[in-house]
Amino acid sequence: MDLSEFTIRPDPANPKLTERVSGLDQDGRPVEASVTVERPLTLYLNGQEIVTMMTIADYPDYLAVGYLLNQNMLKRDDRITGIDYDEEIDTVVVRTERATNYEQKLKKKTLTSGCAQGTAFGDVMETFESVRLNPDARLKTSWIYALSKKINLTPSLYLEAGAIHGCVLCQEDRPLIYMEDVGRHNAVDKVAGYMHLHGVPAQDKIFYTTGRLTSEMVIKTVQMGIPILLSRSGFTAWGVELGRQANLTMVGRAKGKRFLALAGTDRLEFDADPASVGDEGGRHQRKGSRDED
Repeated sequence: MDLSEFTIRPDPANPKLTERVSGLDQDGRPVEASVTVERPLTLYLNGQEIVTMMTIADYPDYLAVGYLLNQNMLKRDDRITGIDYDEEIDTVVVRTERATNYEQKLKKKTLTSGCAQGTAFGDVMETFESVRLNPDARLKTSWIYALSKKINLTPSLYLEAGAIHGCVLCQEDRPLIYMEDVGRHNAVDKVAGYMHLHGVPAQDKIFYTTGRLTSEMVIKTVQMGIPILLSRSGFTAWGVELGRQANLTMVGRAKGKRFLALAGTDRLEFDADPASVGDEGGRHQRKGSRDED
């Protein structure tokens, strides 16, 4: 498999991201398994403690900036003057040229690793409602099939140890930025932080996720300015409602030859024959991507 298309992709060989743990299997036999390592990361915005997140902490700078952007604590025109990460005390500090108006409002909260991170502030929706996504963006069905296969076969922490979510920024049929984390919103925020810090345009991109297409996933994708959201998993009703409101193309349950589009369907171009697409192998069928979703 050609991995050169990726600017960033998972590194399952990184010894800081997994551990070997001994136990017993279903037959009572001793086994060793790789498990994903999570650790706390406390985020500061200038002098204010914002939040403590549980994360694999592989890209703390991108996670910090993306979190602040997607919570509207940073504005797109805020000038970041520094990002300081201290691995010994698990902290990351984002410094800006001007003070932000959230620093006095915030109360400390801890986010667990599950998917419990909520969109915390009412004006997030105000920003959401003001975004205008590119109406000329297109999604060919051949791209859906190609991306699903490429991402599914890429060496990853999921395939090594599981207990992880993945998000990938794509352009046409090319995966570009592949981030993983124990919480799906952390993975989204890492992509958002990378895009902001490297000036990556959003209007011609596709956002791929292994997670559910919930309202929060839709809100973050729209805030990032990405017009197409593609998932292996299913939808929530409010997620679809918000996607239609924002003219976001939403394609879910995309595995093998199957997919379901419930919003922004005018962007779809049916240029591939589903009969020519093979089924997935069992090793690559992630939780949430099977028939019962």
